Amino acid sequence: MKPQTSTWDVTDYLKTEEDQAMYLDACMEDADGDAAFIAKALGDIARARGMSQIATDTGLSRESLYKALSADGNPSFATILKVMKSLGLELHATAKKSPVAT
Repeated sequence: MKPQTSTWDVTDYLKTEEDQAMYLDACMEDADGDAAFIAKALGDIARARGMSQIATDTGLSRESLYKALSADGNPSFATILKVMKSLGLELHATAKKSPVAT
């Protein structure tokens, strides 16, 4: 008897704005400089919210957003900022703590 599996999709768990912000924050922390990973996370949030609405809000086509916010995409920083604004998310910077010299 074969075990039954189903497809897991992160967008099923990104129901609230708080969930989406925490997801993006965790992805940014884990990205280790991988810009495509962060763009993909934004794409996940955009899909959870509705890519058509994000496209309308940003003035970009739905197809170009899907491509830019995919694992293989390479969106411009302007596109990232437009998508984040549309999603109601803000980008913040925090000074990295230096190791204490002994």
